[in-house]
Amino acid sequence: MAGRIRQSDVDEVKARTNIADIVGEHVSLKSAGVGSMKGLCPFHDERSPSFHVRPGLGYYHCFGCGESGDAYTFLQRMDHVSFTEAVERLAGRIGFELHYEDGGQASDHGNRARLLAANQAAAEFFVERLSAPDAEVGRRFLGERGFDAEAARRFGVGFAPKSWDALTDHLKGRGFTTEELSASGLVSQGDRGVYDRFRGRLVWPIRDVTGQTVGFGARRLLDDDKGPKYLNTPETAIYHKSQVLYGLDLAKRDISKTHRVVVVEGYTDVMACHLAGVTTAIATCGTSFGVDHIKVLRRVLGDASGVGEVVFTFDGDAAGQQAAIRAFGEEQRFAAQTFVAVAPDGLDPCDLRLARGDAAVRTLIESRTPMFEFVIKHTLARYDLETVEGRVAALRAAAPVVADIRDPALRPGYTRELARMLGVELGEVTRAVRSAASRPKSGESGDGRPAASGTAGATEAADVPERPFSITQLPNDPATRLERDALQAMVQHPDTVGADLLRHAVDCRFGNPSLTVIRDGIASVLASSDPQVRVDRVIAEVPAPFASLVQQLAVAPMPHRSEAELTVYVQGVVGALVDRELLRQKSELLGRLQRTDRTDVAAYAALQRALVEIETERRALRAD
Repeated sequence: MAGRIRQSDVDEVKARTNIADIVGEHVSLKSAGVGSMKGLCPFHDERSPSFHVRPGLGYYHCFGCGESGDAYTFLQRMDHVSFTEAVERLAGRIGFELHYEDGGQASDHGNRARLLAANQAAAEFFVERLSAPDAEVGRRFLGERGFDAEAARRFGVGFAPKSWDALTDHLKGRGFTTEELSASGLVSQGDRGVYDRFRGRLVWPIRDVTGQTVGFGARRLLDDDKGPKYLNTPETAIYHKSQVLYGLDLAKRDISKTHRVVVVEGYTDVMACHLAGVTTAIATCGTSFGVDHIKVLRRVLGDASGVGEVVFTFDGDAAGQQAAIRAFGEEQRFAAQTFVAVAPDGLDPCDLRLARGDAAVRTLIESRTPMFEFVIKHTLARYDLETVEGRVAALRAAAPVVADIRDPALRPGYTRELARMLGVELGEVTRAVRSAASRPKSGESGDGRPAASGTAGATEAADVPERPFSITQLPNDPATRLERDALQAMVQHPDTVGADLLRHAVDCRFGNPSLTVIRDGIASVLASSDPQVRVDRVIAEVPAPFASLVQQLAVAPMPHRSEAELTVYVQGVVGALVDRELLRQKSELLGRLQRTDRTDVAAYAALQRALVEIETERRALRAD
């Protein structure tokens, strides 16, 4: 595993990356003046653009919702990747070789790029072959399940011809080596050499959260195919089935927006849900829903506040019931509320859509049952509630389920519900639930604290940070506006302001406490051995809660239309701040002069000279 990326590399990749190119892949940006761009915010719905980007400084900020950051932050928020993944993606984009600390090895970005390219080329090959005569069996399979050619195109469904090496020959013709095809999992090795892994099967591309094809899932179609019903890409450098969720690339935007995700069981179920309007549906790829999947989903959900929903759909048969119980075992790893949706007659979403239409699929999700209610009912179903012994045993089994409910506001209601289902006194159930709550849970020590292992997922949830303070909330009096505008000019265009004027400006008194902190941050940078004012250096100097304020000042638009106007404005507004300070000093000197005894000739003359110097400085400042 790679170690920590060197900070110098992180800085270099950021410096070489044009944030406008990254943001522009998601947002239509228009010029908002010299060095500034704006567009509709991708993080919240808005009609007029409040999302500003400063390519020269490498930062963005939305004055509508408060989102701000750099290119790394943007990728983390939009594509729901980790910081390390964001750095590696941008490094790969510009062909920069990263170096790692802690004894780790650098990732082979070139090899990863080749594997991704091979998978993409294979995906295009499969899609093209779906229209071939020998793919009739695949088209018929899709048609019987309610999917037309447009649906197949939307989800990239293709067909792997029943051939020993059709894909292999095609990709070799595209310049890929046998080693690269083996490493990508597209071919297998046999006595006769390498051969296509997928043959005579319908193929779904499996994409990561960024939309890059990392593997495939293939469905058996032919009677003489003795392989498994579904065959997936094996584990590779880019495909890890425990971390990939089918359809997440299509669903992530709506999941993030609605804070709801629907977990279904198969590729066709995902297709059916999306076509029916349930655009937050995803599925695992040939493996059970597990801890790593939860980590991925939590990033997309923004799962920390508990306002989100995770809806699991399962078949109504015994296997589906057991799958729901396994999902309940991971429920505590979510802060979001979890639900179960089981279709009537045990139909999965694909069959339900085929039998009863799109509306039935939407109704299935909307009529979801809280996970706790589902599990309680499933638990009670194992006992004979007509006997005293059965009710006692059922209470002992179900009480821990109620005790595990995280939300204390829900626990009393489920306690009453359990009492009703059992037909016993509420007090008896309450005592049983309290007793279950006092016992150590699996994965906890005897004192109720998390154990040393098995709790990584559970401890990942964190409080959602409060929305950062916005410069639009600053007082609108002339004094505060001047301080804000001057700091904005100093952060965005320090070279245009000039070193001398900068040093005068940071010596000025500020009335607003928050802006005073930013001034002090700039002053600290100017006092260092490298007095170059940059946004990241100012951010590093100020306390963490003020970092967002620096970023906002760095991207806020300024009233100018050309470079010449920019120079005049920037120097003018900072000069006005210095002029205000000189006026304050002049006022203080005049007061001291009035209080000075004229018989103290030396003191009186010194004050007069100081006044002349200040006035001379003010005139020079205005002349500039």
